[in-house]
Amino acid sequence: MLKSLLRGPVLLLCAWLLALPALADDAEQKNAAKRLNELLSAANTMSATFSQMTLSSNGSSLQETTGQVTLQRPGMFRWHTDAPLEQVLISNGEKIWLYDPDLEQVTIQKLDQRLTHTPALLLSGDVSTLAENFSINWKEGSAVDDFVLSPKASDSMFETLRLSFRNGVINDMQLNDPIGQRTNILFQGVKLNQPVDASQFNFQVPDGVDVISE
Repeated sequence: MLKSLLRGPVLLLCAWLLALPALADDAEQKNAAKRLNELLSAANTMSATFSQMTLSSNGSSLQETTGQVTLQRPGMFRWHTDAPLEQVLISNGEKIWLYDPDLEQVTIQKLDQRLTHTPALLLSGDVSTLAENFSINWKEGSAVDDFVLSPKASDSMFETLRLSFRNGVINDMQLNDPIGQRTNILFQGVKLNQPVDASQFNFQVPDGVDVISE
């Protein structure tokens, strides 16, 4: 009888102890998502220059580029990569234009609103669902916040994405894709919440350019 009476409380205690790591992890995830949401949402507009390097799975350099970026919530962005590999990627929040001057070609498609498919939306889109879309690891220093995001969906465009902030301002991004390539993007001269020209987020197709609609 005594054993029977004790068994219930002991089992409950064991279950509670086993649940503690999960509860702690859940709290950490919520805190990380909250902090990242605060940092991202603080920027209604952003403009900066960037340098980008793409590395192969063995660490060799595949491509190095520079350019300019302008973003505005909700979901509008313009990424202009300089020559000799010039490209312009523009979103008005509903569709995306990808213009390649060398090929004299522009591709137009509907904007995929999923954060796991359009990383640029992490900087310009709706970030209220971060915890639903990602597992988030957060490391905080005196002036630095580092986040590593791992998509929960199996069809994501990347395996992990790192965002680093210095004094509350985005400093760099690193994307690791499913085939082992790594893309590092360093932002410089970042300006937040300054007026931007809305015309930057619409694209006028130049004469003689081939148009591909998807």
